[in-house]
Amino acid sequence: MGYEHNSDQASVFYTYSIHLDVKGLDRELQKIFTMLTSIDLSNNQFQGEIPTVIGRLNSLIGLNLSHNNLSGSIPPSIGNLTSLEWLDLSWNKLVGKIPEQLVQLTSLSFLNLSENHLHGMIPQGKQFNTFENNSYEGNHGLCGMPLSKLCSYNQTQQVHKEDGSESSIGFGWEVVLVGYGFGLVFGMVVGYVVFKTGKPKWVVSLVEGQKQRRPKISRNGFRGRRRMN
Repeated sequence: MGYEHNSDQASVFYTYSIHLDVKGLDRELQKIFTMLTSIDLSNNQFQGEIPTVIGRLNSLIGLNLSHNNLSGSIPPSIGNLTSLEWLDLSWNKLVGKIPEQLVQLTSLSFLNLSENHLHGMIPQGKQFNTFENNSYEGNHGLCGMPLSKLCSYNQTQQVHKEDGSESSIGFGWEVVLVGYGFGLVFGMVVGYVVFKTGKPKWVVSLVEGQKQRRPKISRNGFRGRRRMN
């Protein structure tokens, strides 16, 4: 299943052609009307990847490519179809993650990505918060709401890196654990010294030394200064 762009500027709405492999025969459908509002190519034997050019069909309201043999990943360009209300890509062989760009489909009221080989964290926000488990069932690698399978810490961090929400400060739990381990070892050494000697002599001597260095102002000294004046 492939798409081909036609650079003919004479026709405004007929700018794409499509090649179909039907029973071993290659057929080309020319001048596809780009103002289509719905496409239903379900229950065929289409193979190959979903072309990214499909994201240029801005007037598309419904897209059904279910029950085929489509492979590859879901094109992020589908997120450009802001008028899309229903999307069915179920029962294919799609792999990879669900693109975060699909969250921008604010008109989407029906989504079916079931029975594929998708993995990773399900995007959150906007319309994606309204979809239920049956939109994703059969994809054993998916995690996150609304599924009961929780995502691991690494999967969550990977999503933050991809959407740019990770802080620019290089701080992580690794630094916390290293600091905690160093403090624990230091505390154990000090505790051992206290247990063996009864008190940490070096700490006591340090404190007593500080006390001896403090200047003492006596009344005699104060009176002496007055006499000198």
